[in-house]
Amino acid sequence: MNIRTTHHALLRRLLPDDKPGDLAVRQGQFHTVVIGSERVVCLPRTRGAAARLPERVAALRALARLDLGFRTPEPLVQGGADGTDEAPFLMLSRIPGEPLEADALNDAHVAGAVAAQYATLLAGLDRAGADESVRVALPHAQEGRWRRFADNVRSELFVLMSDNGRLRAERELTALDGLPHLTRAVVHGDLGAENVLWEWDHGLPRLAGVLDWDDVTLSDPAEDLAAIGASYGHGLLEQVLALGGWSDNGLTTRIVAIRGTFALQQALYAVRDGDEGELADGLADYR
Repeated sequence: MNIRTTHHALLRRLLPDDKPGDLAVRQGQFHTVVIGSERVVCLPRTRGAAARLPERVAALRALARLDLGFRTPEPLVQGGADGTDEAPFLMLSRIPGEPLEADALNDAHVAGAVAAQYATLLAGLDRAGADESVRVALPHAQEGRWRRFADNVRSELFVLMSDNGRLRAERELTALDGLPHLTRAVVHGDLGAENVLWEWDHGLPRLAGVLDWDDVTLSDPAEDLAAIGASYGHGLLEQVLALGGWSDNGLTTRIVAIRGTFALQQALYAVRDGDEGELADGLADYR
């Protein structure tokens, strides 16, 4: 049975102006997302994701107070708390726009416009990291997080890997050694192409909004730059870096090291949340 059927009554109540057959459904790592004409309903896929809903609401409210130059989802209703029979959910405002098509960046003018807007986006997040109200509201990356991540991968995931998979993972984890502890910028944490929405204006894309702030922290901008490189390739990443005017100071090394952990991060979240599908996908190259 699909989500429209299993959650029919809930969706009809939350999205009364939408016909069930018109609702788009997208599957993310942590939530199944049902998209109506004006609102979006996020249904946690695991108990762990459900438990994190209040943190997600707090982060989105903090982001809504900022002038970032693009829209972020506004939390409208959270439901299904412990002690009720209702399934846990979070209803958000819908941001118009769509992710870029894979071949859009084949046009140099489009690629240049996208790179410039990503540079502006990241500059805004960097400035936001200096705002004391933001620093109080958002979680800070914990010191020693990459060392703990590496230890957790070894203890929880190595048993699920082949010998060659463990060797590959060990190389990727070793690259994390010595990464500095940085908390100066707001970092989205999953700034892949699927979470960035665009609208087209006179033949060029305009950044409309950014979704899925589950992993937002005060951390190292290299994390978001790594996600941009993973989504769009090295060419666009180089343009973003040039337009952003970052001095390197080890930035390129950090980007490469962090990008090498993405599949392992997915798998570690999945094994803890009991999500077999995401676990299999994350470990596909390690088995």
